[in-house]
Amino acid sequence: MAILRRKEIRDMRPEARMKNLKELRLELSRQKALIAAGGALENPGKVREIRRTIARLITIMKELGELP
Repeated sequence: MAILRRKEIRDMRPEARMKNLKELRLELSRQKALIAAGGALENPGKVREIRRTIARLITIMKELGELP
């Protein structure tokens, strides 16, 4: 999944934001499982990128009142 910028996130519908958040969390858990299993990551910076995108999504969702 690509990086989502603030403007892209704000332009999304609430359902799309929630769907992207779930997909990113799933992808992050896959990457962490691969690391824990001792596998070599194809792109080591991807984990950081996913974490930042998740944080961006959560921040904007809280600003818009979609999350408590």
